[in-house]
Amino acid sequence: MKKKSFLLSTVLLLVLSMVLAACGGGDKKEDGASDGNGDSGAAEKPQFISIVTGGTGGTYYPLGGSFASIISDATGIETNAETSGASAENMTTIKAGDAEIAFTQTDIASYAKEGKMMFEGNQVDNVQAIGTLYPETIQIVTSAKSGIKSVEDLKGKKVSVGAPGSGTALNAEQILEVHGLTFDDIQKQDLSFDESVAGIQDGDIDAAFVTAGTPTGAVEGLSATTDIVIVPVAAEQASALIKKYPYYIEGEVPSGTYGLTEAVPTVAVQAMLVVSSDLSEDVVYDITKAIFENLDKVTHAKGKLISAENAVKGVGIDIHPGAQKYYDENGIKAD
Repeated sequence: MKKKSFLLSTVLLLVLSMVLAACGGGDKKEDGASDGNGDSGAAEKPQFISIVTGGTGGTYYPLGGSFASIISDATGIETNAETSGASAENMTTIKAGDAEIAFTQTDIASYAKEGKMMFEGNQVDNVQAIGTLYPETIQIVTSAKSGIKSVEDLKGKKVSVGAPGSGTALNAEQILEVHGLTFDDIQKQDLSFDESVAGIQDGDIDAAFVTAGTPTGAVEGLSATTDIVIVPVAAEQASALIKKYPYYIEGEVPSGTYGLTEAVPTVAVQAMLVVSSDLSEDVVYDITKAIFENLDKVTHAKGKLISAENAVKGVGIDIHPGAQKYYDENGIKAD
């Protein structure tokens, strides 16, 4: 009798466990498990994504706002543009999974992927490119009354080199280097673009490095109240810089910008848009298509320089398969 009772209890427990499993197994997909077709929740279209940009006085933020509106309208994914410390900080934000899309400089993206410079020991391996956007001009801004006319004149002066976490600081360091200077030769200030121009206007600092597309909003605002000077990077030093750091290109701040009466020679890097490699191919394809087929909705002047044809040039890191699919469909190839 004891043996039969044991067997009966065992059978009843087995039946009960099967019933409970059947009742509780229907909602696992909500936790991101497989839906039976080999797809997981992580590969589905997200409801929300964020684009990290830069400070409100730069170019990334207004462009990011336009891109966010375009992506939201075209894909149905609620997209917001967020302010940040710009390039380097944006790459670490992508690494941490706290944003899906980011603006950055091509040089900073390469350093992040390779684990070099400020990313030594902190390599960013989950980021890929959507594409390059436009040249980012290194502008050394000062007031006419400062008397600063050359990079060498910055020695001993209070100079902002950009917000912590931005690519501007590295640009400043490298430009000073080819002029025989270091950060030890200046009174270095770590200020955002808005803080920098306010400092120049108030006389709290003497000059500031600004790496951004021209015209830059913060500098335009300064030029409305202050006679400004853009300090040139002479051809000899520009050539030395490009030879040592080949992601730089020759550039200029055009005549008429900020009230300038003649163009000022300088150097530039490129702005680019990167994306978390965790986003699916379909989602990134839709984002890429949305941006490049709605550029007429970009209100910033830099929108006129952005094109799918140029986006594959000088990228420096791997392009996300979703973006590559869009370029392939349209016969767009890097030179």
